Amino acid sequence: MQVYADPITVNCRKVLAGLDFLDAPFERVHVDYFKGEQKEPAYVAINPNASVPALRDGDFVLWESNAILQYAADKLGRDAAYPRDLRRRADINRWLLWESSSWFPSTYVFLVENCVKPLLGGEADAAVLDAQAVQFHKLAGILDARLAQSAWVCGDAPTIADIALAAPIHLHGWQKLPLADHPNLKRWMTEQIEQMPCWKKTHVGTGFTLTPPAQ
Repeated sequence: MQVYADPITVNCRKVLAGLDFLDAPFERVHVDYFKGEQKEPAYVAINPNASVPALRDGDFVLWESNAILQYAADKLGRDAAYPRDLRRRADINRWLLWESSSWFPSTYVFLVENCVKPLLGGEADAAVLDAQAVQFHKLAGILDARLAQSAWVCGDAPTIADIALAAPIHLHGWQKLPLADHPNLKRWMTEQIEQMPCWKKTHVGTGFTLTPPAQ
């Protein structure tokens, strides 16, 4: 499998960490996001959305980060990470869809305002952040309530749902996300997700740096 990605982006980190979690063999083809290489005709022929990541497996091409995780898990038979039991799989799929439709768009506002804009010489718009805060707390509350019931999102062991839901808040400190208001969510992110080997291997830090801090 080939994965076209820039490891600094939310959805690319999701896929790169997820494939490592799945112990999936793959080759990474770098697509520089800030240089706009995802908009080049050669790449748009792979992903017409002009966005990263994308996967090529032989003559099969797949885009959408959550679909890539689902495909890799099934291809490799990683049933613990993506169980085949009808209800457990439906639960995971529910969270994957929620991440894409609700969680990512809300957290992305904080990423743009507090991370991207200052990096490019601009300033965060407080009005935009204030307007999004209500939605963020609503969604974070939903996830926090689920995590009050179990160590991981879909039970007592991690699944691809955990990787997908963690990715949009992978820069939570720099994003200035108010995780302290959601203790179960904060515990899950800092004490579990961030301790996973796949997460440490795909480190992204303040300034979109890829070098892990010195221990």
